[in-house]
Amino acid sequence: MTKPLHCPICKKPVPLDHPEVPFCSERCRTIDLGKWASGEYKISSPILDPDVLESLQNEQARSELEDAPTKEWKN
Repeated sequence: MTKPLHCPICKKPVPLDHPEVPFCSERCRTIDLGKWASGEYKISSPILDPDVLESLQNEQARSELEDAPTKEWKN
């Protein structure tokens, strides 16, 4: 016996032979597409390239220095 598949949007059971699998309807398919388009869903992975990682760290440090408030010394 196979485990029932559920729509990722509304959680209704979806038969494996349904034309909209893994969604239960065109509506749920469209909602899911909208979430991808709006950036609500993201696919992330760790950065493994040391050169890219170092470049990102340098850029972040530079950005933090630019955003830091400066103090003026008065005598």
